Amino acid sequence: MKIIVAFLFSILIVSSSLSQDQFTVQIEPLVITNAPSVHSFSWGKTSDGKWVIFGGRIDGLHQRQPFASFLENDNNKNVFVIDPVAKQTWSTSISVLSASLFEQLQSTNQEFIQRGNTLYIIGGYGFSATQNDHITYDKLTAVNIDGLANAVINNTTITSFFRQISDTNLAVTGGQLGLLNDVFYLCGGQYFEGKYNPRGPSNGQGFVQKYTDEIRTFQINDDGTNLSIANYSAQQDTNNLHRRDYNMAYQIFPDGTEGFTMFSGVFQHTANLPWLNSVDVTASGYTVNNNFNQYLSQYHSAKIPVFDEENNIMHTLFFGGMSQYKLDGNNNLIQDDNVPFVKTISKVSRFNDGTMEESSLGIEMPTFLGSGAEFIPLHNETNYVSDEIVDLNNLQEGKTLVGYIFGGIESTQENIFFINDGSQSSASNLAFKVFIDKKSTLSTSEVALKLDNIYNVKVYPNPSLGLFSIEVFTPNTEKSSLEIFDVLGKKIKTITLKNTIGIKKVSLDLTKEASGEYILVFKNNNKKIRQKLLKK
Repeated sequence: MKIIVAFLFSILIVSSSLSQDQFTVQIEPLVITNAPSVHSFSWGKTSDGKWVIFGGRIDGLHQRQPFASFLENDNNKNVFVIDPVAKQTWSTSISVLSASLFEQLQSTNQEFIQRGNTLYIIGGYGFSATQNDHITYDKLTAVNIDGLANAVINNTTITSFFRQISDTNLAVTGGQLGLLNDVFYLCGGQYFEGKYNPRGPSNGQGFVQKYTDEIRTFQINDDGTNLSIANYSAQQDTNNLHRRDYNMAYQIFPDGTEGFTMFSGVFQHTANLPWLNSVDVTASGYTVNNNFNQYLSQYHSAKIPVFDEENNIMHTLFFGGMSQYKLDGNNNLIQDDNVPFVKTISKVSRFNDGTMEESSLGIEMPTFLGSGAEFIPLHNETNYVSDEIVDLNNLQEGKTLVGYIFGGIESTQENIFFINDGSQSSASNLAFKVFIDKKSTLSTSEVALKLDNIYNVKVYPNPSLGLFSIEVFTPNTEKSSLEIFDVLGKKIKTITLKNTIGIKKVSLDLTKEASGEYILVFKNNNKKIRQKLLKK
């Protein structure tokens, strides 16, 4: 059910947001050879910037029928190493590992974080051949990232780069893992055992579902050989920490304290609707913020914390995913309690007085994409306050690459859950470069151009004697075409592009046409981009 809701909370229009923050965001497609189609995965990064991808799923949104949902065949059973600069991918099967490692590392919605060269992976949900059931794993796995990546690239054995222990307190899926002053924070999530069934735990074969309702803190003792958990404790709050599959981001609070914010998430106790409030977490405890509602991003997606130290403003950016609300063309909130896929790119800002405000960045994801995706930072000590937080003040004026968005679920339409037979969505292998464009002023017309940039239309050589090469990125399966017009507006040529996602390269022959200026119009659904062509 869709409802237009009165615009009761403060949300900035594009132009005012930019004049205050003096930055906007651009995303550009990055096509990586043999990149995996995967969502809800874990990742680590090598010392030279390669990505190492574990777990997650290679299908789309899970189906409603228990016999068809979370099938073992759709587990990601490989480890992938991706070089985003060379645009190259290597992979190997993890089936050579012990059963305990093999099963956990192919699960979905694990919690993970990297400390130094070690990636720690906790929990995750999936089918266990050992248990002959779907379970939440009670495992902590430590991965030597550089060693593993080199082994995968050189096609040598990978078995020596993994260590694992069991702990029932770590049997969590769909939570978030943070690291602060050598203390790990396992926040939210759930324990799920059995096959998913939307009709509830007492129908069919039944299942066990228990939200943790907790923030669990502990230390990981790791000397490179021995692995153990120490100083474990838990804070429970069934009213406010009852959330999973949400976004948690590093934050610097107005008083300079470092911590995290648990944003939104699902589901409320009394309805299958997202939470709208947020929870701030620091070393001294947690605080529930009921004075702020997050409307534009409720589900796990790529996110970027950006800190403006000069003005003491903490921004967090969110890219697509799923949401109960979106904005129409008049900045009215549109409510859809089916919590559909959205294209929204939004921002939550925390000001120096502690108040928070949400805004749209005025650009969108190119399609219904982003749920279960990840942002992978491009680490640069100058551009980052910490491993996770972009330092806005240290960015040069103009466009700066800050990292990449990778993977996620791509849907053909907003609401597919009740009609989902597995064909309406898929795991994505798309990657995007993410730029922060920092300027003293930025006009609304300039903002409009940022959305065009996603299509990355290129024509070369231009001018030409009549033979042109055209390259364009189509980010969805909507109808796309190229049309050529002369200066009088007469259409002289139409090229229909395949309804597939990716870069299209076509040749355009105008050798039989008169010399002069022509207009190239790229059409993607209702979007049009124009470029001038010049024939010598």
